[in-house]
Amino acid sequence: MGSQEEIKIEDDFILIRFQNDSDEVVRFERQVSTGLIQFHFGLKGKAKFIFNQGNYALEMKEEKSLLLYNPQKELPVHLEIAPQSWIISVLVSIKKFHTLFSNEAEYIPFLSDDNREKKYYAEENISPSMAIVLNQIFHYNLNASIKNLYYKGKGYELLSLYFNRNEDPNADHCPFLIDEENVLKIKKAKEIVIANMAEPPGLQELADQVGLNLKKLKMGFKQIYGDSVYSFLFDYKMEYARKLLDSGTYNVNEVGVQIGYSTASHFIAAFKKKFGTTPKKYLMSLSS
Repeated sequence: MGSQEEIKIEDDFILIRFQNDSDEVVRFERQVSTGLIQFHFGLKGKAKFIFNQGNYALEMKEEKSLLLYNPQKELPVHLEIAPQSWIISVLVSIKKFHTLFSNEAEYIPFLSDDNREKKYYAEENISPSMAIVLNQIFHYNLNASIKNLYYKGKGYELLSLYFNRNEDPNADHCPFLIDEENVLKIKKAKEIVIANMAEPPGLQELADQVGLNLKKLKMGFKQIYGDSVYSFLFDYKMEYARKLLDSGTYNVNEVGVQIGYSTASHFIAAFKKKFGTTPKKYLMSLSS
């Protein structure tokens, strides 16, 4: 079923990750006090925000962001997350927000004096640079002792990119990303390697399949997803393996085969590299 993780970065600054890899709609409800600004980012799939006891709904689409703010009343998060969907939400108080952007308030519509006491709503596209940060938040694999510091940095980075109204800062370094068709080809490449994770195509074959040259595939994939093709696939396979183990349906050997490891020893070594423990010990920890 779906899972969510709430990370308190600091007072009045909270990050929530929603991950629904099931085949059913998952519902999540959370009270949100007055004076908190809500940022919601759709990484994958779709979701729906429900308001006024179900009388009004707002769609959350893939690669879109929503900003919600109502200074007059509480705006609880009532979220219906579709199957195979990932969402990241950031809740930050208007007080903290003003301290971050006090010099730039005139550039941010809902911080202006005219709008200070008005409710505010905005839907924006998620830029490639924001997508990188969002995926880094989702695929956190560093030491647990620096987790909060890492999320704090990424949370501030995400907000700064959200309010960057110039052209995407990475565009100068990677001009082809301006071409939406090429971005779609990179996303297609990601879908292909995930669909064929047990036997992924070689990089040249993958480039040929999506109609990009090898250099653009490598550069574009790194730009959008923050990692090389095979590093991204490794992380994805390990997360997939962990979920298979969580299900209790498969043993270690069966999981290894499903994700493309011909020998159990290679799978065990890879799993330990990612999670710092063996699959067997991980299974034991689930039942303890």
